[in-house]
Amino acid sequence: MTVTPDLHTPSPADLDALLRALRDTQEVVDALYRFAAGQDRKDTALFLSAFTPDATLDFTQPARRFGREVPVMDHDAIAGIPDTLAPLATTHTVTNPRVTLDGDRATLTALVGAQHVVAAAPERHLLLKNDYDVDLVRDDSAHGDGPWRVARMVIRTVWHDGDPAVLFGEARP
Repeated sequence: MTVTPDLHTPSPADLDALLRALRDTQEVVDALYRFAAGQDRKDTALFLSAFTPDATLDFTQPARRFGREVPVMDHDAIAGIPDTLAPLATTHTVTNPRVTLDGDRATLTALVGAQHVVAAAPERHLLLKNDYDVDLVRDDSAHGDGPWRVARMVIRTVWHDGDPAVLFGEARP
C-alpha cells in the first residue's frame, strides 16, 4: 500500500511571515553577539550598536556575589564598559539563545560564558557563567526594518572560576 502524504503548500503570505520571523530571531540574537564581540574585539562602536539610547544593564547580582554594590547602569554607564575592560582580554561565548517575538518587541534568554584575563598577567583570570535576560526593540528609525537593540539586559552569575578581583577589584574588609 502506498500512502501519499497530505502536503500543505504554504501561501506566499505564510512564507513571508515565516521568513520574517526567522530573520527577526537571528537579528535579535545578533544584538547579543554585537554586545559580546564588541567587548572581545575592543570595538566600542560595535558594542554600543547593541543598545538603545535609553538602555539599562543590570549587573547587580554578579557584583553583590563578590561583595560589591553597583547601580543598574544607564546608557552612559554602559558606554564606559569598554574602558573598564581595556586592561583585560575577554572572550564571551553565547549559547542556548531562546527568542520570543512580539511585533517590534522581543525577549531573549541565553547562557554566556565570559572569560576575563588580565592582559599584563595572563595567569590571573575570572570565568563567569551567566544567565542573560534581555528585552529588545526593533530600531524604528528604519521604518520597522531596522536592527534589533537591547532595551534592558539583566545578567546573573550561575557559577564562576578564578579570581573575582580580576573584574571587581580587591575585596573590601
